[in-house]
Amino acid sequence: MSASALILILTAAFIHASWNFLAKRASGHATFTWLFAVLSAVFYAPVAGAVVFFHGATLGWLEIGFMLGSAALHTAYFVLLNQGYRAGDLSLVYPLARGTGPLLSSIAAILFLGERPSAIGLSGALLVIGGVVVLTSNPEQLRRAGARMAVQYALVTGAFIAAYTLWDKQAVSRFAMSPVLLDWGANVGRALLLTPFALRHRDKARIEWQVHRREAAGVALLAPLSYILVLTALAFTPVTYVAPAREISILIGTIMGTRWLAEADAGRRLVGAGAMVIGVVGLAVG
Repeated sequence: MSASALILILTAAFIHASWNFLAKRASGHATFTWLFAVLSAVFYAPVAGAVVFFHGATLGWLEIGFMLGSAALHTAYFVLLNQGYRAGDLSLVYPLARGTGPLLSSIAAILFLGERPSAIGLSGALLVIGGVVVLTSNPEQLRRAGARMAVQYALVTGAFIAAYTLWDKQAVSRFAMSPVLLDWGANVGRALLLTPFALRHRDKARIEWQVHRREAAGVALLAPLSYILVLTALAFTPVTYVAPAREISILIGTIMGTRWLAEADAGRRLVGAGAMVIGVVGLAVG
């Protein structure tokens, strides 16, 4: 992995953990997801326009198709992640979702994209699995209200992380689509997909705006920025390097949850998250 790709990914990791911290602090109704999607589309519209105007990025049927597919996958991801945060702790949901995502995307890249990690990479995959076991092997904590449901949401979220990583990888590397344009289109699509739901729950949406507008604005700014950095790295770096390496955010997010949100079982969760970080580094190196 090149130094420029590593810098992009590490920066994205810190930003990613930060917006997840804001999302967990809000733990809002599902309309919160619609709210920050709309704000993201508005905030980044000038940037997307500049990419088209100054850099000549094309916006044809192929690009629109990739935007729609990315929008659908990211909509499911954000909705599931939000529900996971409503059910459980940041230091439980975040590592599980982020750890299983790169594991699954690496497996898929091996099976369908012809990428071949080394023995070190495969050992890293086993460490990620071990981290999952550590995080979910405390019966007392899993008996807490919502904990099992949070684990289920996190694991399904991880599957969608793998799906959108592979989908978007094809868009920016094989078809040279602008990362900014792809992410902005996905945000617009997500806002449109969730608008009927938001209209049915307009009272909840109004409350989310009144109570959590700062968190929504923070997520709207940081979530696209972190992913645009990742997409930029994906444009010239294999999935089996990028997807695992970005998960240094696992440890950052776990520390935020256990320290700043005073979540329980800190020792176990930090050990599990640490194993995942070592594992994803192995995947990246391998």
